[in-house]
Amino acid sequence: MPAAVEKELKNNSFPVEDDIRLAQEGNAAAFERLYHQYSRRVYATCLRIVQNEAEAEDLTQEAFLQLFRKIHTFRGEAKFSTWLHRLTLNLVLMRRRKKRHPELSLDSTLESGEEDSRLLMEFGGPDLRLSGMIDRVNLARAIEQLPEGYKEMFILHDIEGYEHNEIAKILGCSVGNSKSQLYKARLRLRELLQEALLNRAREKRQSTARVHASEQQSLECVKA
Repeated sequence: MPAAVEKELKNNSFPVEDDIRLAQEGNAAAFERLYHQYSRRVYATCLRIVQNEAEAEDLTQEAFLQLFRKIHTFRGEAKFSTWLHRLTLNLVLMRRRKKRHPELSLDSTLESGEEDSRLLMEFGGPDLRLSGMIDRVNLARAIEQLPEGYKEMFILHDIEGYEHNEIAKILGCSVGNSKSQLYKARLRLRELLQEALLNRAREKRQSTARVHASEQQSLECVKA
């Protein structure tokens, strides 16, 4: 492509669809514009999952390297942002699996008799009982304490908003296993949040007791 045309592509604003088409044809300026438009979003996705800025930056670069190699496969069947988001999630989750020993089998199912039948009624559905228990700090801490498999499932479904059939494709498991893992993740998360609330209540009682003891001691000193 002539240099003058390249310069014009860099300086002008193009619709995303045109940039995608040009990038698929190998136009570097169009790909650069896509990078500038979507890199912050990709970085945010990576950071949310790995919780490490340096690793998130590395994964962002790797995601766009994959995009450069695979953009020709984009057919417009979904929004480009959705397609890129899934590409990024696949990359991040693949990296996480390679870094750790498996702590949880996605093929495992709920053991019979282990769960309350009342709880099974909401198996894989919205967990409304988490409402009212959550503050953002405790929730973030509790999510970080989840086993890796549970954490991945909770982030994908309850934070990223993926449906179970989409998660099954991303993680290579069945829809039933996706629901099972999410159910277990929510149970564990509820336990962690309850522990946090109990600890907070205990600390509050201890603080009140210390203040009361200090006031009592001051009163006795005054009487003396």
